Amino acid sequence: MATVAVVTASPAFAEGGHLVMARELVQALRAAGHQSGLIVTPQNRFGQQGAAYLAAWCTDVGLAHEDQKIDQVISLRFPAYAVQHDHHVLWLNHRMREYYDLWDRFSQGLGWKARAKEQVRRALIHRADKFLFERMSRRYVISATVQARLQRWGGTASTVLYPPPPEREYRCDGYDDYLFAVSRLAPLKRFDLLLRALAEPVAAGIRCVIAGEGGEMAALVRLRAQLGLESRVQFAGQLSDTEMVAHLARCRAVAFVPWNEDYGFVTVEAFSCAKPVITVTDSGGPAELVTDGVTGAVVVPTPEALGAAISAVMRDRTRAIRMGEAGHAVVAPMTWDAAVRELVR
Repeated sequence: MATVAVVTASPAFAEGGHLVMARELVQALRAAGHQSGLIVTPQNRFGQQGAAYLAAWCTDVGLAHEDQKIDQVISLRFPAYAVQHDHHVLWLNHRMREYYDLWDRFSQGLGWKARAKEQVRRALIHRADKFLFERMSRRYVISATVQARLQRWGGTASTVLYPPPPEREYRCDGYDDYLFAVSRLAPLKRFDLLLRALAEPVAAGIRCVIAGEGGEMAALVRLRAQLGLESRVQFAGQLSDTEMVAHLARCRAVAFVPWNEDYGFVTVEAFSCAKPVITVTDSGGPAELVTDGVTGAVVVPTPEALGAAISAVMRDRTRAIRMGEAGHAVVAPMTWDAAVRELVR
């Protein structure tokens, strides 16, 4: 058995799917008999990323407590993958997206001086990432969406290894008459699209519970009022894991409509509770996992199309059950034990 360090990076006080994945991987490694621990390197603000890369590069991942040799490193995210180790395996969540697939959005509002400065930083990050990836033993990515980004920006080859759902007490308690959505309330998660879809005439009367916190909360509450959805859409705030699973177990279907998501645990967690997932064609990871008409719905990202898809699933309980069971069959073979066997060899 090996001693394996799992390395990721995170802004201060942040929580998110990358940390869930890191902790789940550590637990899975220990369950498989390996010694493992989590190392979190800093992810600095814009303009300070060079220092964050340097901090990761200088982090000692060769020895653990009491001079115990670390046999392997598995890194998950920028800039943590700058750590140095002879047996370094990448399981990439994502690079610094503002310098890759989000560059056009990010740079659009910059003045010419700021844009020129960020273009230089972007070029340096691209070169650093390519150099670091070429040093690694093996490269895995969490979705074909991330794989395509690696190929497009840098021509780096990788293998897709989907993360299994986090270890929770998943179950199905029925198919109640409400839609459930859960994620961070941020622009890229597009809860505004979901609200506009629920306001479509075809979705009239359908109830929805939205869970999560984030900077978009106030704007979404205002939009709910503007669309006249106060009686049908509930913002549940941040839920505990137990509360989230309870909703997944009871709801009829789950809506998850982000833009170009890296992966998104929401899809596989919904499948684990035998619930269909309604998503859109440009959602990235979710659109890879959901098969339209089989395990849920994948439609163009317009309120009209999304509203029609929501209505079709929510008004036909038998159909929702059939799709949910199909989704459960998809996620059943995705285990952390299998992931560990692939990563540690």
